[in-house]
Amino acid sequence: MQRWVRYMGGRFLALLALTLAAGAGAQEITLRAADNQPENYPTVVGLRAMADYLAENSDGRIQMEVFAGGQLGDERSTIEQAQLGVIDIVRTSTSPVGEFYTPMGVFSLPYLFRDEAHFVSVLEGDVGQELLEGLSEAGLVGLAYYDSGSRNFYTTQTPIRSVADLQGLRIRTQESQVVLDMMEALGADPVPLPFAEVYSALQTGVIDGAENNFPSYGPEGVRHFEVAPYYTLDAHARVPEVVMISSSTWAGLSPEDQALVREAAQASVPVQFEAWAELVERSRRAVEEAGSEIIEVDIAEFQAAVAPVLEQYSAVYGDLIRRIQDTE
Repeated sequence: MQRWVRYMGGRFLALLALTLAAGAGAQEITLRAADNQPENYPTVVGLRAMADYLAENSDGRIQMEVFAGGQLGDERSTIEQAQLGVIDIVRTSTSPVGEFYTPMGVFSLPYLFRDEAHFVSVLEGDVGQELLEGLSEAGLVGLAYYDSGSRNFYTTQTPIRSVADLQGLRIRTQESQVVLDMMEALGADPVPLPFAEVYSALQTGVIDGAENNFPSYGPEGVRHFEVAPYYTLDAHARVPEVVMISSSTWAGLSPEDQALVREAAQASVPVQFEAWAELVERSRRAVEEAGSEIIEVDIAEFQAAVAPVLEQYSAVYGDLIRRIQDTE
């Protein structure tokens, strides 16, 4: 009952604000946007660019307040609040979105993309756009994708130059069945472990390695480069971020304002991508200067090793996997 009351209350307040704005013609609309990352993180930079675009192109009539640093809750919580109309706009990884709209979870599969160009082509192409449209099934409207880079292995003692080097290595993993399946297919020994414990586990030899993107590995992140100096560019995961708006908020906007919100989200994409690229480059340069070895590998070998995993998950995602792989 309380959940229903919150739901109706959230919808009423959101629709009331938008109805008053529409009725007054030039009256302002204020949208609330949530992001769990801190200020100046690339996704927050993207949302602020979107807010600036809306203000500038509506003569200040449409304002978007960005609440960064998890002020409005974690990713799952903000998705649920957007479904209820309590929050207007959310930016999250596509990974938790898959819990609300299963097809979006396809992006969490390992070695799905050949390279960054392939990744962008998929997001901008038919598959990416169909998945954004499909979010309507979850009470959300997909507006745009953001970049979160690639996750790569890093180790303390054994450099990973081929699949053979992973055999028997104790690698910290997320609590994700897909990741566990990938590790086992590669011959590694997956060790689910809270993220806060990874540094000490690497330092004491409880685990042999972990995996994450450059910013997390580097000095602006959790500084794992200090205890794990071998970083292998295998790009086993490229999981995009997604910007979404509540369906109830969307329904209360005029067609013209809907078009402007979508346009603003798309205009923020290159800003966010550039901010991410700059952060990655800065992090990479810092860890190399600190002595980390950056290792290039033949991705095809890793893709072949996890092919059975993708086949297994085709039962969940149907032809989405094939369509992504076939995208040029």
